[in-house]
Amino acid sequence: MSRRARAIAFALAAAACAALAARSVSGYSAGVEAQLGSLETAVVARSALQAKRPIGSADLHDLEVRRVPSRFLPSGVLHAPSEALGRAPAATIPAGAYVLSAQLVAPGARRRTTGEASTLGPGRAPVEIAVTGAAPLAAARGGRVDVIVTAEPQGDSGEGRTYVAVTGVRLLDLRAADPGAGDGVSSSLPDSSVATLALTRAQALRLIQAQNFAREVRLVTSAQGR
Repeated sequence: MSRRARAIAFALAAAACAALAARSVSGYSAGVEAQLGSLETAVVARSALQAKRPIGSADLHDLEVRRVPSRFLPSGVLHAPSEALGRAPAATIPAGAYVLSAQLVAPGARRRTTGEASTLGPGRAPVEIAVTGAAPLAAARGGRVDVIVTAEPQGDSGEGRTYVAVTGVRLLDLRAADPGAGDGVSSSLPDSSVATLALTRAQALRLIQAQNFAREVRLVTSAQGR
């Protein structure tokens, strides 16, 4: 075989290998997406965000956008740093944590809810969380509910731990989630809603922490409300 023929043969072989590699990578990516869901943007705290300190334009460098498989995203995660502008963390958000809408309050929210404190109960404030399968509870506004969290599976079991995060809290409002609203609370999960609950500070922090590792959050009618 001439030198030129060998060169052509090697070039064709290299092209075939490249095509096979590209096909293999494409198939692997499709398999991963089928298992974990498509990649979505999520806002993560690059450094700790201090409690009660409103987030201004100069603070946006403290927020980082990452692309994460939808299966691992907690309910209510922000998708763009601009969604946090003008809002303040109710409690310090540690570096590396997802930033959730339920963690942030608008300026003046405390003043607006002061008049509601007597009806909500001492030390309680309205907090929005994204939930799944809660539509049947729409008529239960004003009643008490338990919040059930199913965490992402650990290890090879394939099943996440399900537990009661808070019990006997008042359901103030329930509305259908709007994925296109851009409010950071609405969930892209099917049959999702946004529930407003009357929570103590400890309960709110517990739910915020739970949502970081939750596959889904559900509401059930509480025995305390019967």
